[in-house]
Amino acid sequence: MARRLLALIMAFVATLSILGAATPALAQEYSTTYSNYLYLPAPVVPAFAVPGGTFNLYPKNGVQIESVTAVSVLHGPYNLQIVSKNDKSVTLKTPEDIAPDDYFLLIKTNNGTLVLPNGLKVFKEWPKTLKIAWVSDTHVTTGAKIGYVCGPYFQSSIYKLEELCSDPIPLHSVVATYSAYQYWAMNGATLLINTGDEVDTSGDVTGYQIVYNITKLASASGLPVVGIKGNHDDPPTVYTQILGPRYFYVTIGKFIIIGLDTGGDRGYPTMDEIEWMENVLNEHKGYIPIILYHHPYFFNPRWNYLGGVIKGLDPSTDWDQIKEYVGRYWGADPEVAKRFLEDVVKYNIPLTLSGHIHHDMYWLYIDKEGHKHYFLTLTSTGAPDKEPNPPANPRHSPTWYGSNLVVVTENGSVEMPYTPVKIENDKVRSDFISVPVPQEFMIFKHETSFGTTLKFINELNNSVSGPIVVPVPANAKVDPSVTNVTYKVIASREIAGKYYMLLNVTVPKGISQLVIDTGKDTEKPVVQIAYLQPSHPTPDSQFTVYFTAQDNLGIRSLYAVLYDSQGNPVKYAKVDRYPGEPVSGKPGNDFYIVELPGLKAGKYKLEIIAEDFYGNKAVVTKELAIGTSKPPATSSTPTSTTSSSGKSGICGPAFIVGLAVLPLLLRRRR
Repeated sequence: MARRLLALIMAFVATLSILGAATPALAQEYSTTYSNYLYLPAPVVPAFAVPGGTFNLYPKNGVQIESVTAVSVLHGPYNLQIVSKNDKSVTLKTPEDIAPDDYFLLIKTNNGTLVLPNGLKVFKEWPKTLKIAWVSDTHVTTGAKIGYVCGPYFQSSIYKLEELCSDPIPLHSVVATYSAYQYWAMNGATLLINTGDEVDTSGDVTGYQIVYNITKLASASGLPVVGIKGNHDDPPTVYTQILGPRYFYVTIGKFIIIGLDTGGDRGYPTMDEIEWMENVLNEHKGYIPIILYHHPYFFNPRWNYLGGVIKGLDPSTDWDQIKEYVGRYWGADPEVAKRFLEDVVKYNIPLTLSGHIHHDMYWLYIDKEGHKHYFLTLTSTGAPDKEPNPPANPRHSPTWYGSNLVVVTENGSVEMPYTPVKIENDKVRSDFISVPVPQEFMIFKHETSFGTTLKFINELNNSVSGPIVVPVPANAKVDPSVTNVTYKVIASREIAGKYYMLLNVTVPKGISQLVIDTGKDTEKPVVQIAYLQPSHPTPDSQFTVYFTAQDNLGIRSLYAVLYDSQGNPVKYAKVDRYPGEPVSGKPGNDFYIVELPGLKAGKYKLEIIAEDFYGNKAVVTKELAIGTSKPPATSSTPTSTTSSSGKSGICGPAFIVGLAVLPLLLRRRR
């Protein structure tokens, strides 16, 4: 019992020390907890303005706004004029010469200075068309939430994917979310909307901080982000501290975006919210409304799981016919459901966006006046625990990791230009409505005190070009000798104690990389095998190897190879290189697993190979005996045994014992 307790403490301390080293703190005079200062704007609800225009801050009780500065990596700083103050709001005016960009706001108050990324988007002029990049159900987690992808294929089990694919890619929810946000930042969307379940567990503070940082980098790249909470963000205690309010509205020219809270198990907004929404719409007549909520309104799997078209029915007179199409969550309160659809007709709401079901769904409701109202639902951007592709059940429709672009014009027309929808007999026949991002476009980012590296995997039919902001150490530069994307450095700047670099990059098809560092990396990675689970694998039974891997700049490639007693590579289905997978989404994670297929009785050699962005390689080996009554002693022969600093790396019996309890702390969710 004492040994088990000691191991638990060691693992916990090791994890804390790695996290502490990986996340540098801001200067003491700055705070990033918006909820201590403001109701709005918030990290996922920015303000919008034009040069010479005004916008409002809504401070918390007792907070006095003293000055506000807008700064981006490329532009500013600009001092914003305080036009007026009252008990509820502060009106600010932007300078006439402010450059269009997405700005950090540095808000000096009587309680300190708030750093608010994604605080203010300035347009050259109000857009007449909104190009909405749309993600949903990112389910960011600090645990092991891994899906496996290869081209169009998507599975929650690597063993199922290995039968179809020679090079399966483990895709963590953190990587998936970052990839989708940055892709749309590079592709010229007006803004990005996340329709809820930003994290997988509502109490995961680190998970919300990861979403915060992903949002910060996307907005710094020029893409403002608007988000709402989902049922996994409920109760919203941490959500409202770190990301944003439960419900809100923002205006962009003649567009108004309203975010509603459908709760946790409730699954629909309260009547109080509906009445609040009506008041907002009455105050903004002539605007084009876009409504966001997490649980889909229309959802009738019995009639058609993918959606359909409803024509000529009026909620005031034909509710008994309409309610058959309403989802079970909203349908649990017919008064709210009916009132909401009446509002859709009354205020001519052309578009509502939702998530939750982890599947693409398209409903077009045409009212008696012929006005079109689109009720669109998006697949998951980051969660691997729904129907795979190919589907587990042949009768089910497959899914994938996706996002989309929805275009709304000032006359209320709606289209999805990338994904035409096939409809027959008023039923949708399109399995995939969303774009395969991050399914086929992934960015693996590594940040250390030595530099920042990005590994791109682009399996789309074209190169991807656009702006990207990355955090870097002071005095870091792009190393062209190991960078094989086309790039141009636009600007570098320190903002509130952190350094950022803005680049314009072109990512070609295939695998490529961008390396920004303070010097050439000559250190090999450090790899050490911890243990097997089960410790003595039996013939024809799958097993898992737990190990650690770290590098001073980041590991580009991490995989295992098996050899039989004759030295021949062991192949399972189409795979002979088994990918290493992170056991955590936390920054600075050094713990990995590799899942291996069942082997016939006999002796084998396991190699784990780690290669960094400069081609430095480390190999660690372990002898395996499958099916013997007494396993032989094994030896581990790593190529590298020290960390890049020259000090002792991740090794030693105490650490390995601590690592051995990680499966108890980080249960893998399938």
